[in-house]
Amino acid sequence: MLKMRRNIYLSLLVASSLALSVIESMIPLPILIPGAKLGLANIVILTSIFIFGYKEAMKITILKSILLMLVSGNVIGMMYSLTAGVASCLIMSLVHNMFYEKKKIFSMIGISIFGSITHNIVQVSVAVLVLKNSKIYSYLPFLLIISLFTGYFVGLSSKFITDKLKKNLNEIS
Repeated sequence: MLKMRRNIYLSLLVASSLALSVIESMIPLPILIPGAKLGLANIVILTSIFIFGYKEAMKITILKSILLMLVSGNVIGMMYSLTAGVASCLIMSLVHNMFYEKKKIFSMIGISIFGSITHNIVQVSVAVLVLKNSKIYSYLPFLLIISLFTGYFVGLSSKFITDKLKKNLNEIS
């Protein structure tokens, strides 16, 4: 029964991550920098790292990217989403394990900022490789500045959700 409950929570997290990605694609940002997004789906990924661990968060990341491609029909976008999502999840998990679990150096907000920065670096790098144009790196400084704010927002939101979800999971158990 416990495994089934866990799988239900993970399925809901995949669905939430997908829904947030779709909603995010409909929100126009007042910033005219291509690729700048809020990163709402990362709220789910970061929350998953803290509650369920790295493996489950990575499964959610991969499933979200595949499902988003199926829903949107954007096959090219999946290259960017999947590679950046996997790298971001990996970095957030490493920072969580090394600098939160063991030493309490970074908060959830700090971990989120690491993930946001990683996501932008990887997405721009993939664009450079796909388009064979290194001038795309000129966007990176602007995206990195934006990632500080979006990472802060995602981390703050994740903290709130994680605290509530942990409380609910403890009440159910």
